[in-house]
Amino acid sequence: MKKKNIMQFIAFGVVGLSNTLVSQVVFMVCIAFGWHYIPSNAAAFILSVLNAYFWQSRFVFKADRSLERRVWWKTLLKTYISYAFTGLLLNSLLLMLWIDAVKIDRFTPPLTEFVNSLGVTISNKDLSADLCPLLNAVINIPLNFVINKFWAYRQKESDQSRKI
Repeated sequence: MKKKNIMQFIAFGVVGLSNTLVSQVVFMVCIAFGWHYIPSNAAAFILSVLNAYFWQSRFVFKADRSLERRVWWKTLLKTYISYAFTGLLLNSLLLMLWIDAVKIDRFTPPLTEFVNSLGVTISNKDLSADLCPLLNAVINIPLNFVINKFWAYRQKESDQSRKI
């Protein structure tokens, strides 16, 4: 893998951490103002993806001036679509896979015992549900990077660069 791609992936991860923070803060503020969790989650999603678009456009997938100019609203729309696919659809499908098909809770008793020995009381079911988003992240983060890099933020060759 090229150094540029590695640096982009690291920057993508940093933006992802800020997205998580934005999402959590917006969700918690909405809940504190008495909103139901569904609109709170929607507001958190909308603002965290807007945050992703802003930072990714400036630092992760910077526009190349020698290529065709990006149309900002198309890139923003594609960013929302990519995050909706990985963050909402794929994440839900993977949760069903881990919890209902694989039945991941059958693999976690030793870990549950260890956590409980530290004085934190947690059930095997709770621990397995807490681990699933981490498993999903291992799949979703690289996939989201690829979708954003090669689809949402992709630039075509400009007419001038084709003539050269």
